[in-house]
Amino acid sequence: MIDFKNLKIAFADKSNPDLNRAYFLFKGMSNPFFSKLLTSLSKFALKLHLPIKPIIKATVYKQFCGGETIEQSQVTIDKLWESKIGTILDFSAEGKESVNDFNRALAQTLASIEKAAISDSIPFSVFKPTGLCKFSLLQKINNNTPLSAEQEIEKQEYEARVNSICQLAHDKNVAVFIDAEESWIQDAIDSIAEKMMVKYNTKKALIYNTIQLYRNDRIAYLNSLLERSENKFFVGIKLVRGAYHEQEIERAKINNYPCPVHLKKSDTDKDYNHALNICINNIDRIAICAGTHNEDSTQLLANLLDEKGIKKNDDRIYFSQLLGMSDHISYNLSVANYNVSKYVPYGPVKDVMPYLIRRAEENTSIAGQMGRELSNIIAEKQRRKKA
Repeated sequence: MIDFKNLKIAFADKSNPDLNRAYFLFKGMSNPFFSKLLTSLSKFALKLHLPIKPIIKATVYKQFCGGETIEQSQVTIDKLWESKIGTILDFSAEGKESVNDFNRALAQTLASIEKAAISDSIPFSVFKPTGLCKFSLLQKINNNTPLSAEQEIEKQEYEARVNSICQLAHDKNVAVFIDAEESWIQDAIDSIAEKMMVKYNTKKALIYNTIQLYRNDRIAYLNSLLERSENKFFVGIKLVRGAYHEQEIERAKINNYPCPVHLKKSDTDKDYNHALNICINNIDRIAICAGTHNEDSTQLLANLLDEKGIKKNDDRIYFSQLLGMSDHISYNLSVANYNVSKYVPYGPVKDVMPYLIRRAEENTSIAGQMGRELSNIIAEKQRRKKA
């Protein structure tokens, strides 16, 4: 059994000021009213170009982000690697609308692959499709809506950006994650992800699609993907629970269609654990990254490796958590010799704000998440006082 209670290991590289900052942040985010007020004020202040960036940068940004550039993120990369925890550099610009923004995200993703190719400390790269393409275009592709001549060109440019990322990943032997997004554009993302797997996963899994297990159709999708891949290509999968739960429920209600996500967390947990079993049972042709902050799912995957006689550090199997969260899972896994990575978002404050706001909103809505983070921080502060 992994000892998730070992807080000395979990917070070994955190100074007292680090712990104090985390305490006040999680304390604030654990209060839904206060968290909503702060995120609304932040959006408003940034819109009016009020000088709040230094405050954001010294608090929530410092907790959850690596830096404004890859170079500035090196301190975080090195610090994590001292504990044998890898970094997944994530240029966290999303929801952009201009070609300049798309090309900037492309350049950053290519740079992160180049960096990963020469760094043992960076096992994966990642990109978000809405960083490379208009959301509205993805929605039209998703719905098979006829495109105008101009949109057809935009689609070709988007697909070329995705292909150039996957081509470089293949050439440099660097695995790359394609992030999941809202259900009403996800079919379009699944489609291009599978095309890239067919093209580049001929010898091993380098291109990974992401499955959000709060979706009630994802076990069926995983099984059908495995069927289609048989004797054709290797499958790369990042398993997460999901990031847009309330949004999905609200949109289904407004538009009067069947809700695509589980309404009970226990159903999401059940499907997540089912997906872990499916992946390990097919480990000869699949590689997985278990993106989870859930102790039970983490322990389950560790148990499955043990039961199947799979080495803890098999490079087809990674655990991953977000920077600034669930260190009791990440650091104790690493000490136990499992492959562990942290998602490290980076980019200018204004670009990263949608990610940070989602983080605050998401964490507030996850029952028990903030309470656990807070209780661990408080327990470690008390332990240090007694030491």
